Parts: sequence; structure tokens; C-alpha cells
Amino acid sequence: MSNLKATKRENQSAGFINKLRQKGFIPAILYGGKTPNQKISIEKKSIQNIIRSETFLSKVLEIELDGKKEKVLPRDVAYNVISDEPIHIDFMRIVSGSKIIIEIPVIFINHSQSPGLKRGGVLNIVRRKVELKCPTDKIPDNITVNLEGTDIGTSIKISSVKLSEDVKPTISDRDFVIATVAAPTVIKEPEKPAEGEAVEGAEGSETPAAEGTDASSAPKAAEASKDEKGKEAGGDKTKKAPEKKPAGDKKAPEKK
Repeated sequence: MSNLKATKRENQSAGFINKLRQKGFIPAILYGGKTPNQKISIEKKSIQNIIRSETFLSKVLEIELDGKKEKVLPRDVAYNVISDEPIHIDFMRIVSGSKIIIEIPVIFINHSQSPGLKRGGVLNIVRRKVELKCPTDKIPDNITVNLEGTDIGTSIKISSVKLSEDVKPTISDRDFVIATVAAPTVIKEPEKPAEGEAVEGAEGSETPAAEGTDASSAPKAAEASKDEKGKEAGGDKTKKAPEKKPAGDKKAPEKK
């Protein structure tokens, strides 16, 4: 458990708080329980190693103020929008015997002992944190999920996680999924044809003759087809001259 030394803040003006930050301190407030709220400040270097961690807001800390130590839980952190440095922290006193609703981070172990992941499967994390209702003196650091023996298609549910008897998830109406081991999503590229191999429809490739037609007669059929098309376009050039009717034997008019 991390121990932090705090000092009281009597002056609450904006100028005083800015000077406090310039000296390397973070303004904070301590609240909860039967004790009145107390404005304090924490030295930044004493907390900078844990404040960026994923478990900071669920980690029980010990604050020493005026020689008195008490357990607290960080509940909120404000950051500067430009420098992204912490500028204020809310600490809640932990009252023995009471319960709290808190989000606990999920961690996964034994990746190498999962047959599904060994075969190229993917760990699909559905929930990175789970909200629990637990006693203030039994807050777990994390929720541990063991991946040993999990194969592709496995759904890891909250019922498979070991929790203390008095620690319960706030979602109680269903056995919800925390993660799954899914099949690989990478699609293999089809193999390219070998060099020199004929490609369908490429220049120089042979076109098979129609079924029931002699392949040797295919060129002739094509030429005949061209001739027929030419006749349709230009007409028949060997038209016969119209037949002349024979003069015939005309009878001379009879003389009267």
C-alpha cells in the first residue's frame, strides 16, 4: 500500500493554489465518513508513479495528515487540458464495515497456455473493467482471468472468475461475457499463377470449338459467316439482268 504525506490547505484563493502547483504540489480534497471534508495538498513526485496507472482509481492508499494515517480511495482526477498534468484529486475516506460500488480492471494471464491463441486465435476483450459491489476493506486490486485451456470459440463469463463471497458484480440478472477467443480474422491471399501459365481470356490463348463442331472446320465456318455478313451489308453483286421478252412473231395486219 502506498503511503502519501499530505498538508492542510487553509488559503483557498486562486493565486495561492497556482503557486502551490508551481512548487510541485497537487491540490486535493479528503471527504467521506463522519469527519468533515478537508482540503489538502499532495506532493506530485510522491504520487506521479501511480497516478497514471490503470488501477489508480481502484487502489487503496494511505494518507498521513498531521501524524494521523487513514485509508482512502482516489475517486476523481482533474487534468490540465494543455499540459495533461494532474491539477486536482478527490480522495474518499474508507469507512470500515461499509460497502462501495467500484470499477475493477480485468487482467488476463497464461496467454501461452491457451490452445486457441496458439492456433492463431484472437483474444477479444469485451470488458476491460467490471463494476463490483464490495466491502471497503476487501476491494480487489484486479479481476484475474486465466486463459489456460481456452480454445477458439470459448466465451469467458463472469461466473468463471473467482470472487470473494461478499464481492458481487452490480450486473446480477445475467452471466455476462468478459472476453472471447475468436477465430483468426486474417484472410490468406490467393496464390498467383506460375510464370508462363496460360490465363483464361489472355492474348494467344486458344478458344475451344463449340460442342458438336469439328475444330478443323471452325475457320471455314468463320469465313462463311463473314461472307454472309458481307452479302447482308453490301447486297448481292451478281444480280441477273432482267430477261427480255422475245419479240415474238407479230402478225402483220391483214390487208383489206
